[in-house]
Amino acid sequence: MNLHLIYPRWPKMRNQPEFHLPPHGPVCFAATVPDDVTVRFTDENVSPLTMAKDADLVAISCMLTCQIPRGWAIADQYRALGVPVVFGGIAAMLHKDETLAHADAVFVGEAEGHFAHVVDDLRRGALQSVYDRLRDYPDESLIGPARRDILDRDRYRYRGVQMVDLVHASRGCRFNCFPCCTPYLGGRQFRPRDIDRVVEELQGIDNNRLFFVDNSLAQNDQWEKDLFRALIPLKKKWISHPIKDNDEILDLAAEAGCWYVYQAVIDTSDVIRNRIRRLKERGIGVEGTIILGMDNHDEDAIKRLVDYLLEINLDLAEFTVLTPFPHTPIRAQLEREGRILHNDWLRYTGDQTVFKPARMSVADLDRLHQYAWDTFYAGDSHETRMGRLYLKVIQKEMADGTYKRIRPTAKRGQWK
Repeated sequence: MNLHLIYPRWPKMRNQPEFHLPPHGPVCFAATVPDDVTVRFTDENVSPLTMAKDADLVAISCMLTCQIPRGWAIADQYRALGVPVVFGGIAAMLHKDETLAHADAVFVGEAEGHFAHVVDDLRRGALQSVYDRLRDYPDESLIGPARRDILDRDRYRYRGVQMVDLVHASRGCRFNCFPCCTPYLGGRQFRPRDIDRVVEELQGIDNNRLFFVDNSLAQNDQWEKDLFRALIPLKKKWISHPIKDNDEILDLAAEAGCWYVYQAVIDTSDVIRNRIRRLKERGIGVEGTIILGMDNHDEDAIKRLVDYLLEINLDLAEFTVLTPFPHTPIRAQLEREGRILHNDWLRYTGDQTVFKPARMSVADLDRLHQYAWDTFYAGDSHETRMGRLYLKVIQKEMADGTYKRIRPTAKRGQWK
C-alpha cells in the first residue's frame, strides 16, 4: 500500500522572517504507519505538491487552524480522483465536524497503537468516518523515535543555516492557560516519556540543534533535573518552552545545552524581569512571546509593555494578537460574550484581530500590534537578532567540537 502524507501550506505572519522547521506531527505520525505501507511525504511549505496518482491512501496532517482550509482543498481534489483521505493532527481535531465534509475519515487523538486499525479497515473496505482516541492515550512504550527519514533535510535551512529539529520528551500539560487547547487535546495530566528512550531518539538525530516542543518542561522538578542530566553527555544545543526558575534546574539546563527559551511575558512585573535576568546570567537566550489584546490592554498599556520589553534585554520578541482558537478557555469566554467576529479560519494566523477587544477598536489593536513589532525591532531587525542567537550557538558548537558544516544530502526517491 502507498500512502501520501501531506503537510499543507499556511499563511505566515507578516512580520516574521519566512523560514521553515521540519514538522513534528507528520514525522511522529509516520512512525505509527505499519511497516508494509510505503510513505511519500510532501511538506507543501517547502516543496510543491504533486498529486500521487498511485496513492492508495492520503493522510493530511494539519497543526494550525489557518492551515486546515488548505488541507480541505487538497482532500477535495484527491477524493475527486477516488483516493480515500484521512485527516489527523491538532487542527483536524479542533475542527473535526467541519473536516468530516472533506474527508473519508478523521483521526482524533494520538496515533500510536491505533493507526494500524485504520489501515486494516481500509483494506477490508470498512473505513470508519471518525476514529476517536481523544482520551485513549497510548502506552508510553509505544511512543518511539519519529521517522525523520521522510524529510528532505536540505529544505529546512535559512540563509544556509541548519534549522532545529523538533522533539518531545512529554505529552499532556497540568496547566490550563487561557489561550491554549492542550488540555482538550492532550489532557491535564503530565505524561513524561521514558528519559532513556528520549535520549536514544536524540542520539539518532543527525542535527545538533533541537527544539523541545513540550508545552512546558517545568511540570515535575525531579523529572526535569533527570532529563537535563541525561542530556549533558549528548552536547546537543536546544530550545524549549519554559523551564523552572530554580537555581539547580537553571544550572543543569545551561550545562545540558539550553540555547534559548520561549518565555511568555504577560505583565511588567519584577518576577518576569528577574526570571529573564537569571536565564541570561547563565548564557541562556530568551525569546519573549507576547499576546496583545487582552481585556486589560488599552493603548497606554501596550506601549508601556513594549518599553518594558526593551528594558529587560530580550534577545527576540514575538508579538501575536489574542486569537480564540476552538476548544480554548478564551474561546469559550468570548463566545459567551458575543465577541467573536467571524470564523474565517484563514485569518486565524495570530497577526489579525478576529474578536472585539475590550478597551479599543479592532483597527486600534491591529495598529498597536504593528507598532509593537516596529518599535521593538527599530534598532536591529528580526533577522539580525536571530542571527546573533545562531552565531552564539555556532560558537558554542565550535568550542565543544560539535559544529558540523552543512553538506547537501542525497536526493530521495518518490516512495520511501
